[in-house]
Amino acid sequence: MTRIFLMLMLTVFVFSCKNENKEVKENNDIAQEVSTKQELSYSSFGKKINADDALSAEHMATRFEGMSVGDSIDTKVIAKVDEVCQAKGCWMKVNLENGEQAMVKFKDYGFFMPKDIAGREVVINGKAFVNEVPVDEQRHYAEDAGKSAEEIAKITEPKKTFSFVADGVLLKEE
Repeated sequence: MTRIFLMLMLTVFVFSCKNENKEVKENNDIAQEVSTKQELSYSSFGKKINADDALSAEHMATRFEGMSVGDSIDTKVIAKVDEVCQAKGCWMKVNLENGEQAMVKFKDYGFFMPKDIAGREVVINGKAFVNEVPVDEQRHYAEDAGKSAEEIAKITEPKKTFSFVADGVLLKEE
């Protein structure tokens, strides 16, 4: 009787360990594959972030519309880059897919973006807010973007804008 009991216990022990090791190995392989895919598909700037739980540009546009000047929220957004500062990459404008753009600056000027990324997808993490940009600041951004003197001269009124201060950005690889 003792032999049967010992054989039964040994069999259960062997099979339970074998399945658990297989499960752990499969989970590790999946985690490594996901991590490798993310590392291969994005270049990271600033704070290390991931693309999980990022809002779409359309969803962010809706959230911006519900905000007033001075309101802010912490968020993460996926959007396409429309423009980048051509002086040194110190700001970019992203498309909100509703005819609007959001001006993105980088926290404490801690990092800059490549100047040739217009049309590429980014994931930005940080603080979104609505503000009013004075004429002189608008003209400065127009200069940085390489606008003509005529286009710059047409800027004559403060403008309500959707803005973002990013502490981390992921740039999707082509």
